[in-house]
Amino acid sequence: MNHTSLSKKQKKLLRRIVLAGVLFLLLELWGPEGPLGLLLHLIPYGLAGWDVLWRAVRNIANGQIFDENFLMAVATAGAFGCGEYPEGVAVMLFYQIGELVQSVAVARSRQSIASLMDIRPDFANIEQDGAVVQVDPEEVPVGGVILVKPGERIPLDGVILEGSSTLDTAALTGESLPREVNPGQDVVSGCINLSGLIRVQVSKPFEESTVSKILELVENASSKKAKAEHFITKFARYYTPSVVIAAVVLALLPPLLGLGSFQMWIQRALIFLVVSCPCALVISIPLTFFGGIGGASKRGILVKGGNYLEALADVKVAVFDKTGTLTSGSFSVTAVHPVDMDETELLTLAALAEQASLHPIAKAIVAAAPEGLDLARATNILETAGHGVKALVDGHEVLAGSAKLLAQAGISAEVPSEAGAVVHVAVSGVYRGYIMAADQVKEHSAQALRALKRVGIRKTVMLTGDSPAAANQVGHQLGLDEIFSGLLPGDKVDRVEALLKKKQPGEQLLFVGDGINDAPVLSRADVGVAMGALGSDAAIEAADVVLMDDDLSKLPLAIRIARKTLRVVRQNVIFALGVKFLVLGLSAFGYANMWMAVFADVGVTVLAILNASRMLVDKT
Repeated sequence: MNHTSLSKKQKKLLRRIVLAGVLFLLLELWGPEGPLGLLLHLIPYGLAGWDVLWRAVRNIANGQIFDENFLMAVATAGAFGCGEYPEGVAVMLFYQIGELVQSVAVARSRQSIASLMDIRPDFANIEQDGAVVQVDPEEVPVGGVILVKPGERIPLDGVILEGSSTLDTAALTGESLPREVNPGQDVVSGCINLSGLIRVQVSKPFEESTVSKILELVENASSKKAKAEHFITKFARYYTPSVVIAAVVLALLPPLLGLGSFQMWIQRALIFLVVSCPCALVISIPLTFFGGIGGASKRGILVKGGNYLEALADVKVAVFDKTGTLTSGSFSVTAVHPVDMDETELLTLAALAEQASLHPIAKAIVAAAPEGLDLARATNILETAGHGVKALVDGHEVLAGSAKLLAQAGISAEVPSEAGAVVHVAVSGVYRGYIMAADQVKEHSAQALRALKRVGIRKTVMLTGDSPAAANQVGHQLGLDEIFSGLLPGDKVDRVEALLKKKQPGEQLLFVGDGINDAPVLSRADVGVAMGALGSDAAIEAADVVLMDDDLSKLPLAIRIARKTLRVVRQNVIFALGVKFLVLGLSAFGYANMWMAVFADVGVTVLAILNASRMLVDKT
């Protein structure tokens, strides 16, 4: 235990423990017996445990009787009453050692989570009267321009107006490689500007920025408890009063039946009380989940609560969106097939109609169109999710989208011969051809899917709105078990509902999407995982788990962390209850002394806490 890393309160407790321990050893070596021995033993006892006694009295006054403070106060005071002064001091001393270890472990767990809080910016630079002034990020309005110098943290989300640089995104994504940015590109708060001076136009107020949403998510993670945490809370509520009643019965009934002296059975009851303290479970299990969430956050995996970590450990069915999840989402036009017009004219009409759409294919068409388009030529633009767009271009109605969109207008579309995403175009009710766009499978997708199979995922499914040809090409390339194509957002929810009905008892279904178009499905799945969420509000809002970069290989890592967390929880439960019930049984029959009781309480608690703390440093 590093003394310099302790808080002021922890250092004070450590000094009390050391001083009480020294006095206790001196008394054991040279101390007197009798009334003077009692008075002298009360000094290290009071020095070590006055706060425990005070909390017990205060809680009793507030109606909170059955807790560890009450158990320790009764057991140690009882030991003094039976003339076992050294045991009374020793129990309190070791209990406080356990409290100190617990306090340090919890503090370090919180610090690992709090290290994320370092992404919170302290100031924003703005220009006023020709000088650079530092202001609170909350004071900068949307549309304002900030300057970010090399070495400073970007305080607000925005778009680069001037300057090029490289950004350290490790605090958000867990990735060590810097990211290059240039004018026109979006940047998000929380990243560190490494090299050049950049001028950024703010696109969101601070309370809606990426850094603000992440901080809120992390701060609220501990409020969403896992089933194991709820179980331990309920267990302690009934367990502690039960063992107190059992101890009273153990102290009074046998001597009343003539089975021994009151002193012998009271001593056994006191040992029984010390053993029964549920500290190991009450402390170590929440600490394990906290450690698992903290360990995942260091790797750019944000888990919204222990309940989602627990569900993640039981995932057996993984469902994926295609575009932006398994594929890069960066489409490019690969072919143009006009009917009764040239390629340039078809591209121009499609680009004018698609200009306002945020869909990746629409962006690819706009990018492929001739430069210098007069965007004002298109009016009355109406986009239908999953189908396409309708607009007036030079006064003519233009439809650009799926064959279904054209069919609704009574227009037949050609069937493309090649695989890929297709956008059909019709002008004034007449079919004018189609444009093909291709999306590339991400570099790590196949590797990640193989890793998911290795961690026990029995079924992988892809849901996409793309054509069957394009979907099958990607699905077969990645070795997916099932492929569903041509789906609208509502159809994806229906497919997930059907898969949820088919899953086996105890299994959880996970859906992975880009968090923008897939919010309904993310919300419906047992565990919703948002991919590539850097700067995506919808992802952070809708998902249960957020992968802060585009690396799908983080998903099997998240599952391994979740399973390791649950494994540590089970180890602590079995170990703590096993030792406690064994020593409880031995104490009831007189085979356990106070030292065994100290180990069954403090020793087990310390070992369980140390085991839980492994989640903070685990390299799963």
